Amino acid sequence: MAQSIRFLFFLLLAHVTVQAQYDYKQLFAPLQYPTGNSSERSVSGEPSKGYWQNKIDYRIDVRFNPTTKQLNGKVVFTYTNNSPNDLSFLWLQMDQNLFDLNSRGQLKIAGESYSRYRAESKNPVNGFQVKNVQVEGETSLADYLLTDTRMQIRLKKPLKGQGNTIRFSIDYAYYMPEYGSDRCGILSVKKGTIFSVAQWYPRICVFDDVRGWNTDPYLGAGEFYCEYGDVDYSITLPSKYIVMGSGELMNASEVLTTTQLNRLEQAKNSDKSVMIIADKEVGTASIRPSISECTWTFSMKNTRDVAWACSEAFIWDAARINLPSGKKALAMSVYPEEAKDRSMWGRSTEYVKGSVENYSKRWFEYPYPVAINVASNVGGMEYPGLVFCSASSGGNGLFDVTDHEFGHTWFPMIVGSNERVYGWMDEGFNMFINSLADDDFNRGEYKATDIDGIQNGSALFFSNDNEVFLKPDGMGEYSIGSAVYYKPAYALELLRNEVLGKERFDYAFKHYIKSWAYKHPTPWDFFRCMENAAGEDLHWFWKSWILQNLPLDQAVSVSRASGNTTITITNLGKMAMPVTLFCETSSGVKQTIKLPVEIWMNTDTYTIEMNDVLKSVEIDPKRILPDSNRDNNRWEKRAR
Repeated sequence: MAQSIRFLFFLLLAHVTVQAQYDYKQLFAPLQYPTGNSSERSVSGEPSKGYWQNKIDYRIDVRFNPTTKQLNGKVVFTYTNNSPNDLSFLWLQMDQNLFDLNSRGQLKIAGESYSRYRAESKNPVNGFQVKNVQVEGETSLADYLLTDTRMQIRLKKPLKGQGNTIRFSIDYAYYMPEYGSDRCGILSVKKGTIFSVAQWYPRICVFDDVRGWNTDPYLGAGEFYCEYGDVDYSITLPSKYIVMGSGELMNASEVLTTTQLNRLEQAKNSDKSVMIIADKEVGTASIRPSISECTWTFSMKNTRDVAWACSEAFIWDAARINLPSGKKALAMSVYPEEAKDRSMWGRSTEYVKGSVENYSKRWFEYPYPVAINVASNVGGMEYPGLVFCSASSGGNGLFDVTDHEFGHTWFPMIVGSNERVYGWMDEGFNMFINSLADDDFNRGEYKATDIDGIQNGSALFFSNDNEVFLKPDGMGEYSIGSAVYYKPAYALELLRNEVLGKERFDYAFKHYIKSWAYKHPTPWDFFRCMENAAGEDLHWFWKSWILQNLPLDQAVSVSRASGNTTITITNLGKMAMPVTLFCETSSGVKQTIKLPVEIWMNTDTYTIEMNDVLKSVEIDPKRILPDSNRDNNRWEKRAR
């Protein structure tokens, strides 16, 4: 999900009000990870041979009425219990229930003057209306209980583990909210309405080897934790509407015209955008079948979710995506007439294509047949193979939000961490890979300006800020941008450039992605994986950046006695980082000295002796680190 993608640091500036005292014994003490030495998870940070994961397949059929904004449907679940446990009950996420104005999430933010997670709705009823729950093999209706955004189905006969399967179904309905906590919504445009549809069906909760059932309620800020499986779904609605959905459109010949099918074939062989529906064609009878309704059928394999959008006002263009293996995918964008200019959404498909190709080359190949960008009233929200971005965005703003939302393909769509608990493993990791994409796209067209480390220090380490490790729902909303997005991204940037080096970091990070693709890592798995693959004890780093909120303050002073010069570096804050020291002698000789973090393992003071007379000395001359006090970072010889 987007969080004002261009650096928010300028809006977050604050001062470190409490000066912490450095304690090397605490910082460099061994960190005992709570998981990673079991039959499921290895000490190397990889899944063990005994790792298991349950599977969920969905068959969803819905009918949508754009006039009333009501969706009626049925979902059939096929749930496979690969765990060693027998399950006496099942838990489901009922995310639409957040939009009931009396839900826990809406009541949580009711007293706040502003929240992006507030729902706006004029509907008579909000949330899922469950009509029928049936477990296959049970003669009577299922015993179930709805609790806010969760639903428990109590089985008459436990579902045994080791690969046994259960099938059950739910008939349900709901009304779409106009603004669904910046994750779904309805946008009125000149030639119609754009419906961005997400959290639109009941989803199984994850049952894992760490917590069992993960039943944290949906409160708005904490996103999702989903199980993987295959999803087949159909949407029936008036034929004038075009539908964009996650996955492969299975019946294109039934819902598209011959002209549109031919244009799609052209797009599949073109690196330049091809118009599927041009602006002058929108609203004309020639672009739709001459029937009252259409049923659009989609299929997506090995996915954690699906979303879709529909409108009678879509302009539609597409282009080929070239993947490292030689496979192809299709980049597509849909947007209204008022956003058609190249300064706005006219370049959207170019951005989608560039983003997907770049991340596929750098990290892990894109797994889906399509990548669709939908212009919406949603600021920015990601789903597998399809994202919603603001219809009013353009230029570098649209590039940033598009690149960010498709970056989420890798975190958390491929690497399936628990966003609701560990939001930083989703947003922070994604922001980090976004920072490299800014440099890569179109020879740096939208390259971001480097941010001064002092601004990072002031913005991200003020004394009452939230630790990265907190749940997003447990943070002040003002802190989510810094603690969930920017601070972990900045941490990975420094880990790559200042601690490990690019080669070691990139190898370890790709190893983590490959090891946990389509699985459920914890923070401890990530820590172990990076340490093992890079060959580095990083306990001190995780403590400083993730587990606690420790400020950095490195200071330098110079003294001269008996013909010798002594440079004294002092670590005044609780964080430790490697040191870069730039020295200039009175004769004009310049030298850069690099010191590893180990200089701080048993002291808070480090000295360097030299014979030269110094003109100036500066710590971190490029202002890369988040030093909270730059006033003590530079020493200059006084003129006499």
